[in-house]
Amino acid sequence: MQDGLAFYTGRIMRPDIHAPLRTRSQALQQRAERYFPGGVNSPVRAFRAVGGAPPFIERAEGAWLTDADGNRYIDYFGSWGPMILGHAFPPVVEAIERTARNSASFGASTAAEADLAERIAACYPTLEKMRFVSSGTEATMSAIRLARAATERKIIVKFEGCYHGHADGLLVKAGSGVATFGIPGSAGVPEEIAHLTLALPYNDLAVVEAAFAAHPGAIAAVILEPVVGNAGCIVPAEGYLAGLRALTAREGALLIVDEVMTGFRVALGGATELYRMDPDLVTLGKIVGGGLPVGVFGGKRALMDMLAPLGPVYQAGTLSGNPLAMAAGLATVGYLQEHASAVYSQLEATAKAVAEGVANEARRAGVPLTLNRVGAMWTWFFTQGPVNNYEQAATSNTEAFGCFHRAMLDQGVWLPPSQFEAAFLSTAHGEAEIAATIEAARNAFAA
Repeated sequence: MQDGLAFYTGRIMRPDIHAPLRTRSQALQQRAERYFPGGVNSPVRAFRAVGGAPPFIERAEGAWLTDADGNRYIDYFGSWGPMILGHAFPPVVEAIERTARNSASFGASTAAEADLAERIAACYPTLEKMRFVSSGTEATMSAIRLARAATERKIIVKFEGCYHGHADGLLVKAGSGVATFGIPGSAGVPEEIAHLTLALPYNDLAVVEAAFAAHPGAIAAVILEPVVGNAGCIVPAEGYLAGLRALTAREGALLIVDEVMTGFRVALGGATELYRMDPDLVTLGKIVGGGLPVGVFGGKRALMDMLAPLGPVYQAGTLSGNPLAMAAGLATVGYLQEHASAVYSQLEATAKAVAEGVANEARRAGVPLTLNRVGAMWTWFFTQGPVNNYEQAATSNTEAFGCFHRAMLDQGVWLPPSQFEAAFLSTAHGEAEIAATIEAARNAFAA
């Protein structure tokens, strides 16, 4: 391939790579379109960013997905992160089955809630108190409400390309699905709410300093993904996270670290441990529930005691602390704690091998590609690089990524269906999956 130019023609590179039959998936998609907008219940599932018809999944085990037509795929999105131990991990399945026999929900307190909280707090000492919710969106929304109450201020600082859920005030330059569809924010968000969010470039302390100077005494909190995952994987610059901590402390604002994606993935204690952070509040997502719907927000005791019933900040949820999610979370977090050394060394080695292996194939083929990776999350950006913020990520050739995604899917490798999503793997990925993935990339890049 000369200078990788053939890769930008909008076609799959190898004419001998043919899509497997997905007739049942296509029929299921057509049926779904009668009931759901775009035929999906979350926009990125529609494959609009990469083209082609999305397969419908029937089952999964370990590192593999199986679609409605019986086609198998190596999974590199892992239900968007939580399947760190692989799909249908036996201890998790057993815990769910055992708990389900006693009912799927009580709407009342159970001992399992504090059992799981103890394990989370052991990994996240900054979470002196916490509260379970049902999603990452709910966790970040609640953390921001708490921050505004604690500081008696209104403005929130976030960063371009960081996604913190779909609450109104957080859909400003939100990356991820928003970036995938080219939407600058979202219709239906009043300007009065959007104006209370300042979206700043990631990895630039000076602009944050300037924002505090321009809004003295008005910024309640700074919220960020410590490793951006929703504009693709973007790594914090040296001193950046520590600088944000010092700046927010000086200005009387809170620092909220959104670890819905990095929590328990980049280290046992997430990015908070990896970068030795001391945030005021932390949010966690479905990895805490072994992939079941759950979220967590927590932090300093004095802040959390402002929540009802102890304080004036109201937050509630009928399914919060759902027993099935607690059981799956205890099995997952418990396993990670008990096998931390082996788990995280394996994840690091496997992620390094597959991420660098594919990047090397692109380099040999002359395809411009930049690899960003932290532990078991990474992105292949189809641009010359470097990629240190959303503006640089947005220079990626999304058409080229779409071609690559389709070529890989047709060879049984399922990547996140957006250039602006991080890839993940699990402890179930081994040498065979690595080799198959690198071979598929070699074929995809070949002229």
